[in-house]
Amino acid sequence: MEEASWYKKPEMIVALSALLISVVTTMVGVYSAHIDRAYARASVWPRLEIFRSFGNDNFSYGVSNNGTGPAIIKYAAITYKSKPIKSWDEIPEIPRFTQSHISQRILPSEKTIQPLIYKGAQNRLFLTIDNDIKISLCYCSIYDQCWITDRSNDPLSVDECTIEQKLRFLQ
Repeated sequence: MEEASWYKKPEMIVALSALLISVVTTMVGVYSAHIDRAYARASVWPRLEIFRSFGNDNFSYGVSNNGTGPAIIKYAAITYKSKPIKSWDEIPEIPRFTQSHISQRILPSEKTIQPLIYKGAQNRLFLTIDNDIKISLCYCSIYDQCWITDRSNDPLSVDECTIEQKLRFLQ
């Protein structure tokens, strides 16, 4: 009597079936973990938007977080006439104003801060210097996914938020 090939033996068929099921189960588990991680990141994804407001007797810059999670603002970089500034006081044309800290802070989801507010009759002055002011922010999610955005509000993904100290806005 001829002996059956090794792969035709019942115990080998059972073993190979168990191996195939284990491999498929492992692949499903890995894929599920990948989806869960992506979902967790998306559920706390910040999205900062920089805007300006202008009225009859006021002018302000604002930053709002329209994402689903907190934004950890690592740094702000502001230039005036293509030169980096460290504080709003370095713009001589700006009259008295109110300011709020923008660098190195956490902005919760659906919250807004106004780093510069001016109330007074000289608000039209801001419209003349507004095009000379460039604002960019680098921020991260709680999972260390980072983005840089500017007044175009088109975030660019970056590996990390780094900037030379001389370019960092300090307020």
